[in-house]
Amino acid sequence: MFKWAQQQLANVAGTQEPIYGPSAIKSVAEEAKETPYSELTRDDLKWREMDSTCVETQSFYFMADNGRLGLAQVLYSNVAGIRTTCQFSSKVFCLDGSQPHMWSSNQLSDHEFSEDKTSFYAADCAIELSEDGTTYTIKSMNDENAIVNLTVRRIAPGFKVGKTGKTLFGTDLSNPWGSMQHVFWPRCAAEGTITTKEGPIDFTGRAFFVHALQGMKPHHAAAKWTFCDFQGPKHSAIMMQYTTPPSYGSTTVNVGGIAKDGEIIAAGASNTVTHVKTSSDNENDWPAPTHIEFAWSGTTKDGKAVEAVLEGALEERLDRIDVMAEVPGFVKKIVAGTVGTKPYIYQYAPQKTKLSLKLKVGDEEITEEGFLFSEATFISE
Repeated sequence: MFKWAQQQLANVAGTQEPIYGPSAIKSVAEEAKETPYSELTRDDLKWREMDSTCVETQSFYFMADNGRLGLAQVLYSNVAGIRTTCQFSSKVFCLDGSQPHMWSSNQLSDHEFSEDKTSFYAADCAIELSEDGTTYTIKSMNDENAIVNLTVRRIAPGFKVGKTGKTLFGTDLSNPWGSMQHVFWPRCAAEGTITTKEGPIDFTGRAFFVHALQGMKPHHAAAKWTFCDFQGPKHSAIMMQYTTPPSYGSTTVNVGGIAKDGEIIAAGASNTVTHVKTSSDNENDWPAPTHIEFAWSGTTKDGKAVEAVLEGALEERLDRIDVMAEVPGFVKKIVAGTVGTKPYIYQYAPQKTKLSLKLKVGDEEITEEGFLFSEATFISE
């Protein structure tokens, strides 16, 4: 009974949950044992618009042919079924450190979804999926200092890990109280601009798209994250790994895959991230990575073994984001009252030495240099 009371308080006030242990989580890796991944249908790209506590995002990462790096994101959040807010954010990184990054984040009004829930609309903002399901257009005029007009077209199939892409949380996993899901377009072509005070910035080049649903309080689902977006001339490699808080046994869940034009080479949950070297941040004591290794393992559709490694120094971080200071107020409401929650995001894009993806497919070995964007997020111990 005491655990139940703790859990109810956690749901409402954002306090820490009791220790349920690893039996209260069903990782997507379980279904990936039989079905490593599934190609996406239009239904997988629908907004779920949950009426309980959740954070749902569509995020687009851009690596332009001219060397520019940017992102755009629309976020839907619900706090305890009481208040729903939506936010549009965009960022243009200054990779040489000569000036501040361009960061724009604005709360949206009058949000709605298309009839089939694959497109999102709000005042001065629209994220639309084409009728053939291959292209998103992202438009925002919410900030005159960051006018977004971008198009993202998938050039490899989208995928989710397992059959559903979902990790489930709860003491009765047939009736879970929470979930986590990611669906990906790992390799895309981009065109269009983000127009800042200095003028339009061309983002023609590569892009990556992820639709994420955290169907519970985010800090209850994950204590830390590591994210990889590698885009090369012929191959893309993406990965998302998170570790739950002790409430769910400090369980690590990893989803990712490797693609080339027109084809998913391999995808699944048998991947790893290693923070090979770290450096303690004097501001908050988090062990921010300085050298990292991403490793993928899987099989092709015709049964060939696939192994890949991307490893190297992250160089000086691009940015360190104090989430509680930078993100919209709804996050503060969601984590209000939580002991030990101090979320920081570290962003990296090595410039001095481009990292190389070392890929082996059956007996074929491929090494390809490309562009890495990576994030390490620390939320709680």
